[in-house]
Amino acid sequence: MKKPKLAAVLSTIVWGAGQAYNKQWLKGAFFFVFQVLLIGIELVSGNYFSGTFSFREAGFFVKGIWGAITLGTQSSMLTENGLTPGDHSIILLIEGIIAILILCVFGIIWYINIKDAYKTANQFNETGEVLGSREWFAHTWEHAFEYIVIIPSSLMLILFSFMPIIFAFLVGFTNYNKSHLPPSNLVNWVGLDNFLYLFSMGGEVDSSNQWFTTFWNVFLWTVIFAIISTAAPFFLGLFQAVILNNKRVICKKAWRSILILPWALPAMISQLNFQQLFNGQFGPLNKYLLQAGIIDSPIYWLTDSTNPWIPRLTILGIGLWLGFPYFMALMSGIMTSISKDIYEAAEVDGATEGQQFWKITLPLVLSATAPLLVMSFASNFNNFGLIYFLTEGGPVNPNFIYAGHTDILISWIYKLTMNDKMYNMASVLSILIFLILGSISAINFTRTAAFKEE
Repeated sequence: MKKPKLAAVLSTIVWGAGQAYNKQWLKGAFFFVFQVLLIGIELVSGNYFSGTFSFREAGFFVKGIWGAITLGTQSSMLTENGLTPGDHSIILLIEGIIAILILCVFGIIWYINIKDAYKTANQFNETGEVLGSREWFAHTWEHAFEYIVIIPSSLMLILFSFMPIIFAFLVGFTNYNKSHLPPSNLVNWVGLDNFLYLFSMGGEVDSSNQWFTTFWNVFLWTVIFAIISTAAPFFLGLFQAVILNNKRVICKKAWRSILILPWALPAMISQLNFQQLFNGQFGPLNKYLLQAGIIDSPIYWLTDSTNPWIPRLTILGIGLWLGFPYFMALMSGIMTSISKDIYEAAEVDGATEGQQFWKITLPLVLSATAPLLVMSFASNFNNFGLIYFLTEGGPVNPNFIYAGHTDILISWIYKLTMNDKMYNMASVLSILIFLILGSISAINFTRTAAFKEE
């Protein structure tokens, strides 16, 4: 009889020892290799045999955890002997995140090793026999092939996707900004101070706090921009699709090809062309309007600071032009897939074309496109290109912190990082965008008919 708890304890101390206890030598060696690899990386990358111990000279994992916790203890200093190198807080944080993620992977393998030893001992007590190591590897390859295949891509995903996300998230809880740039200055953990500073001053919301004022105005404009930029192209695309699917329209393919051109062209090229077209001083649109006597003075479509709604409405109009062909093509395809028998039955019952649209076409189209509307809203909420290539967030608003009249949250984040080195506040805004957008998307996705049917 085998003792499952003893097998688990043995594998807890020496990886694979429980498997060896269960007479699965090859499997035990397989798990033991990971423990050797873990200890080997730590010993080889550290300086443990010099007689003195320092966290800066510790191995990859110990130094990584120390760096993530402390963010360094010594900054660079200029002395009589020259520049004394110090700790780079951001590099320490990145190395710490990588070390912790790798330790988590090893931790999963350690847990599998313990669970397997316990389970195998139980199986031996119940049946009197267990799979040999070779049979176990063959059985695992056959029944867990899909998981084995995705392991490399999962590891790459953790390193190149999860790690940057975790880093950007953690920066929001530090004072990493232009006043604390390593290595000349250390970065420190500040907890929720950045969030409190964004929303309040002295513990209570204060309208004099420019950060709060800027955030509230930019957030409000972002919501308006996202809603209109989603709804307007949707209904215009629906209108165009209904017209193109009408029996009385001739050359439907030609009209559809012409109307889809704004979507087929690269968005950046179209945005830069519109930027020149609506140039307040040299743009051809103003020249034509002046020559025709429609206006007496140039209209600054994208740079008017006296009336910021002029550039805002201009951006919304350009977004409408660039966005409606996608919905038109999408809903044209949906409408052609609706069975003609439904409309024929409605005509027999005496339904007019208007009633057929409101009772048949629109509900079916909305049911099919609701998830895409949610995705389109999320995309427009972060539509950096439309703002940046048209106005770069301008015109300038002196009452805002590092933001202009047309800035949305994502373009404000860009300015905070690239222009003003306010990395901590940019991280806070990114976290808020994720919470807001994630919540809205999750709620709306779960309420769509397509999601419920799945």
